[in-house]
Amino acid sequence: MTPSSAGTETHQQMAVEDFERLARTAPETVTLEFIQGKLEVKPVPDGDHDEIVMWLQAMCMQYRPELGLYGERGLKIETYRNGRAKPDGVLAPRGHFAGHGEWSDPDGVLMTVEVTSHDHDTDRRDRHEKRDGYAAAGIPVHFLINRDEQTLVVYSTPEKGKYAQRTTHPYGATVDLPDPVLVTLDTGKLKDYAH
Repeated sequence: MTPSSAGTETHQQMAVEDFERLARTAPETVTLEFIQGKLEVKPVPDGDHDEIVMWLQAMCMQYRPELGLYGERGLKIETYRNGRAKPDGVLAPRGHFAGHGEWSDPDGVLMTVEVTSHDHDTDRRDRHEKRDGYAAAGIPVHFLINRDEQTLVVYSTPEKGKYAQRTTHPYGATVDLPDPVLVTLDTGKLKDYAH
């Protein structure tokens, strides 16, 4: 038993070390995560999902060329770093992950990004569990691109395992990503990927 970020007892399906060994041997077509003590299979992204990530990457490079938006970068998350997640994007200074293995400590990460998928677990996984894991790890900003609702949700100010600030914007709005990201996004282009 390990404490969850909420302070209640949860049962882990396996030890973190066993998960890492399993993830290393999984086929390239399968991405595994370990969220709140449970093994999760991350769905294969569709073309619109990939285009959204590429759009955000270009925006970040335009305004903050010293930063990189790393796709599928493995992070140790949750209060005791017992979780393992591969966000759709991880914003950090270029070169930050040099010398790291598959799973990096979140220190120095400025923002995580999740683009929702069209699968039955996306609500629980992308909108709640992973967000709370990023907050518990102290990642300053979490950016959720919610394709089902065509909204952009910016979470910031992690406190006691939760994000204290939340702003929601429709596709097409101008979105200011807060400190330490400090990027302003014109999100009109996202309407092209609303299928």
